[in-house]
Amino acid sequence: MAKDRVHLQIDQRGASSIDAYLEYKRIVGDDDGGVMFSPEQYEAYKKKVVPQRMKNRLFVSWIGSSGMDCKLVGPETMCFCNHRFRQHKTDFLKGIPDERPILLPCKEKGCPCQTYHYVPMTGSQQVRCSCKHFPDEHSVKQPYTCRKGSCKCTGFRSSYTCGCGEPAYSHITIVETKEERLARGHPVGQDTPYQAMGGITGFSSLMDGYMRLDPSGAGAPPIEFLDQPITATDHPFLRANVQSIKAHRKAIGMDDKIDKDLAERMSAMKKPGESDMEYYERRYQEKREYKIIKRNWSKAAKDPTKVIK
Repeated sequence: MAKDRVHLQIDQRGASSIDAYLEYKRIVGDDDGGVMFSPEQYEAYKKKVVPQRMKNRLFVSWIGSSGMDCKLVGPETMCFCNHRFRQHKTDFLKGIPDERPILLPCKEKGCPCQTYHYVPMTGSQQVRCSCKHFPDEHSVKQPYTCRKGSCKCTGFRSSYTCGCGEPAYSHITIVETKEERLARGHPVGQDTPYQAMGGITGFSSLMDGYMRLDPSGAGAPPIEFLDQPITATDHPFLRANVQSIKAHRKAIGMDDKIDKDLAERMSAMKKPGESDMEYYERRYQEKREYKIIKRNWSKAAKDPTKVIK
């Protein structure tokens, strides 16, 4: 195997040329028809397209009923028609149309796809319909009926469950402007000259919605989010490492309030050999004791002579 390997050595000039070509492809995409623009044509293209692209960018995402961006569509994300997002109309040089929803038809010759429609993937292939057939065996026009002669499927409907816990059929593909996305409380990142960026606003945009810690690549989450209590509903890794987290926070001089929070998190964990009834009874007594102490503090603040036992 080692003998078959090829090691390419590229000097600084060659590396710069590769970077320039990648930049060219991100900006132009397939608009050159497979024949590279001349330097003059490239500059004219950028002068005409880039300002409008940065002004009229459209954000495309696949969302559930909660409004979470379960999937942020990027240039290479596949459509129901089996073509990629970058192969659909994404530039509106004369302005974004007023009609809603905004249609993004496929630009590939002979493809009847009227607008981009995301279909989730399992591994390297798209999910099947409940009729057991793949998307490419269905019509690419709504309601995406099955084209198999003997199949009675009246429209593509997958039983696939998204990571957010909702079925795929409860999700929709939305196309929105920058203003509309901000109105939903979702990040828009920075204006970019690149073609067909869709919903990509940062590295975390490549992850599924339930896995993102920050709002779609807008930046690191606030310290309050990272320091929030570890509860019994958190990931087993966090719950199993409560002691080490506590030791680390003590080492860096964090206050006693965090220690109390960690103690509460540990108490929320079921102890070895503890039955369900014993666990719930212990938690009940702890909460009852906490309420009594809290009431004592409240009463003592008003009248130090009143103490509830």
